[in-house]
Amino acid sequence: MTDEKNHLSNKLGIWGWLGGGRYGLERYAYTLHRLTGLGLLLYFILHIFVTGSRLGGPESWSASMAVYETGLFKIGEFLVFVAFIYHGLNGIRLGLTELGFLMGKPERPLFPYRSSVMRQRPVLIVIMVLAVILILAGGLDFFVLTSH
Repeated sequence: MTDEKNHLSNKLGIWGWLGGGRYGLERYAYTLHRLTGLGLLLYFILHIFVTGSRLGGPESWSASMAVYETGLFKIGEFLVFVAFIYHGLNGIRLGLTELGFLMGKPERPLFPYRSSVMRQRPVLIVIMVLAVILILAGGLDFFVLTSH
């Protein structure tokens, strides 16, 4: 009976991975980090195929580049930029956490328990504010300041 109970205990499926429910901001940052990583991987693979069209000569390259000059692909390029900014900044935060810089000194677990999340959350908020500023500046450059 115990094995059957353990087998059926996770009924959330993908929503448990994405939704988070009662989890804090860190869980959503984790999920967004995963999604942006997968998006950047997809872009990287697409970029290799597009760049490979140069092997077909100048006509093949010009034809493939003409397809990617549309407004839809400009929005896609901006989304790649957004994913890059978020994934890079959050990766720096995760690296600092893994190296122990955001964990604080080890201490005995005495009640009331202090969580290292409270030491990490201010850095997460600063990273998110910085990401928003860079994304807005990039959007301004992408859609307003450039004329192509």
